[in-house]
Amino acid sequence: MTSSRSSPTALITGASRGIGAAAARAFAQAGYQLLLVARSSEALEALASELRSHGQRVETLALDLADPQAIAPGLAELLSRGLTPNVLINNAGAAYTGSLAEMPLERWHWLLQLNLTSVFQVCQALLPALRQQQGLIINVSSHAARNAFPEWGAYCTSKAALASFSRCLAEEERAHGIRVSTLTLGAVSTPLWDSETVHSSFDRRAMLAPERVAEALLSLAQQPASQVAEDITLMPAAGVL
Repeated sequence: MTSSRSSPTALITGASRGIGAAAARAFAQAGYQLLLVARSSEALEALASELRSHGQRVETLALDLADPQAIAPGLAELLSRGLTPNVLINNAGAAYTGSLAEMPLERWHWLLQLNLTSVFQVCQALLPALRQQQGLIINVSSHAARNAFPEWGAYCTSKAALASFSRCLAEEERAHGIRVSTLTLGAVSTPLWDSETVHSSFDRRAMLAPERVAEALLSLAQQPASQVAEDITLMPAAGVL
């Protein structure tokens, strides 16, 4: 078992399923201690029990990132347990399909909160700790940031804004030793496609597997501190679905 003093620590949002759960498994196997954040405490604890078998410490926090008032105090409590992250992976997010003309305002606010504002809030809450570690922030984005898809306008907008946020944050935090990477993804076969706010008929067999995305995240995290991969794009071989 690796000593907890020498083991790096990763904080992953949206960690209970899909890309987040796959990343948690990959990072645990690579010797990382973990701080896992998601809405479902039951799902998080089930995953944490599995991952603790790798001999690393795993702490969990049930937190709804759609609630802006809960984020800062929740993360403060999580960090008070004694682990300081070297890597922050902002993976949590949501999607909505429907025309911009008919999208309810409350849905717009909900999507922007999850895909953009919560990332700002999580980064802001974690920056003091990450500065101590000269840490790495990885924001999980989408090729929708660079494209326009009918019925996906709100999602495209949120991811385009996230890409811009990442670039600006990188410039501001460079002097503090923090690196910022964006992992831009094509379609990934995750539970997002089963959510009530998404209606699509894409072939999920042609999508990226969460495990392959997790490998890309780990590769970004394992880059030496002297360099940064600012934006990596990972697409299905079939291209845009």
